[in-house]
Amino acid sequence: MLWLVFLLHAVWGAVLGLSVDEAHYLLYAAHPALSYFDHPPLVGWVQMPLVALNAPVAVLRLVPGLCWLLTVWGVHRLTLRMWAGHAKSNQAALAAVMALALAPLLHVLGIGLLPDTLLMLLTVALMHQTWTLMQPGAMHRSAPWWVMGGLLGLAGLAKYTAVFTAVAIALCLVRAHGWRLFRVPALWGGMALAALLISPVLVWNAQNGWISFAYQLAHGKGSVWQAVHVLRFLLTQAVVFGPLWWWAVVGWHSAPQAMRSLVGLFAVPFVIFAYMAGGGTALPHWTAPAWVALTPFAGMGLALAWQGRMRAVLKGLGVLQAVVCLALLGLMGSAGWPLVPRSDAAVAPQPNPFADLHGWDEAGARASALAAQHGLSRVAVQNWTLASRLGWYARPLPVFVLEEGDSQFQLWSGPLPAGEGALLVDWSHMAYDPPVGAQGFATCQLLESLPVQHIGMPLARFRFYDCRGWAGATPQPRLTLAPISRN
Repeated sequence: MLWLVFLLHAVWGAVLGLSVDEAHYLLYAAHPALSYFDHPPLVGWVQMPLVALNAPVAVLRLVPGLCWLLTVWGVHRLTLRMWAGHAKSNQAALAAVMALALAPLLHVLGIGLLPDTLLMLLTVALMHQTWTLMQPGAMHRSAPWWVMGGLLGLAGLAKYTAVFTAVAIALCLVRAHGWRLFRVPALWGGMALAALLISPVLVWNAQNGWISFAYQLAHGKGSVWQAVHVLRFLLTQAVVFGPLWWWAVVGWHSAPQAMRSLVGLFAVPFVIFAYMAGGGTALPHWTAPAWVALTPFAGMGLALAWQGRMRAVLKGLGVLQAVVCLALLGLMGSAGWPLVPRSDAAVAPQPNPFADLHGWDEAGARASALAAQHGLSRVAVQNWTLASRLGWYARPLPVFVLEEGDSQFQLWSGPLPAGEGALLVDWSHMAYDPPVGAQGFATCQLLESLPVQHIGMPLARFRFYDCRGWAGATPQPRLTLAPISRN
């Protein structure tokens, strides 16, 4: 069954265009560096060989597919290991696999490579190693500590939030062995290895004014904290990961005391992200590694509940989650049809969360052609979220982000030089007025409006402008409020 899901991910990966984050991390791979503005470098490093070979998107997306497959396999092995000797260990391992396979959001991470895709896999490996080090006598063996240090270093290279997992692991090991743990020399050797592995991030930040840490701290603070945001976050989590994981409570109560602390690898990150959601800063997929850590407990809970009337309930929930998974994949492939009405408006079309998965490859190719025709050597956009797909599909043209504020594109391209021109690209789902005036370009001439159709129906439009004479001062981007000509 897992190979069939992997094949489904591969097919969808070949059909769908890159998301904004995927393209951003592929650009990491195209610009090798010790680290990057908004994330550590591992998500770019692992894609460097394929990007260097100019592999197509369908091949690039085999990387997250394999990560998903290895994550599920690792959870199966971990569940068998944790519950070894229990009468229902095999059923628990199978149920854990089903919980993962029926979680809608995990399929998105199995198609597109994000830092969380890597951290899910590393979280499973870290749980294996934590369980090893919690066993009597393991504390005084050197090899497990070196493995733990290596895994923690890789996790730190994957995402900054791996520090929450590291805290949970420390709590587990202290509970298992007490404070004498910190007198073990091999522990400090493993931590030295972890520090060595994450040193590229530290070196890069030291060279760039600690810009990543300043950005992450500001991003984590969010805005005014509101309980309603937390409730919305929890409801979203229940939908995108599914209720089958709720049986982890049953599994946790059935676990021996020595095992129960492992639930901290779920609880610590999840509670922190739920609190951050109150300030409006937590995204649904950030908790994916935490849910993966909960799966062995959910598997046992489901195995114990698989009897009597509860079996019918679990079957019903499983079918419901499967329908949600297929519906999500279907909406991604159809760009929201039939639930999201199509719109041919040039500006402010019908809101559609699936629209940005389609048409950017066409826009990138057209941008390259128009830039060559009009003697323009660069592309410009007015919001950084519009930059990554163009940066990928129109490469090697550099992309300049005209709005104020730090971003990775500012580090790659710098500010647009005064007096220069650029091909300005606008997208109808985030349309801006051309920045013409004392702060902006001297002139912007509309060259072309490119309609995007999917399954024969209108979805969006791209506008391409020949803009000349940049003033060197960045204006505040103005969202377009009125429709414009489609010519």
